[in-house]
Amino acid sequence: MLAEKLGMSASYLSDMLRSLTGENAQHHIQEKLVEKAKERLSTSNLSVSEIAYELGFEYPQSFSRLFETKTSLSTLAFRQSFCLGYKTPPQYWGWWIIS
Repeated sequence: MLAEKLGMSASYLSDMLRSLTGENAQHHIQEKLVEKAKERLSTSNLSVSEIAYELGFEYPQSFSRLFETKTSLSTLAFRQSFCLGYKTPPQYWGWWIIS
């Protein structure tokens, strides 16, 4: 664990991050996971479940929920946006998906 490597408790590290950035450690960890997930979804043919396990999630549903919460896109919509040739996925996908 990072906090142990730095010689401090997890709660102290989180408090320090919050005082420096305004966000706690969990926020930073989730942002990094979503960043890695975006890279894997856009450059690999791995299933969403395989990517979830690769990133350390025990349950793929938890990964998908986190991804959608942070990006406002499902993993499928994000991946489809890259298959369609978008460099940046649309911020909103309504009931219609371009096919």
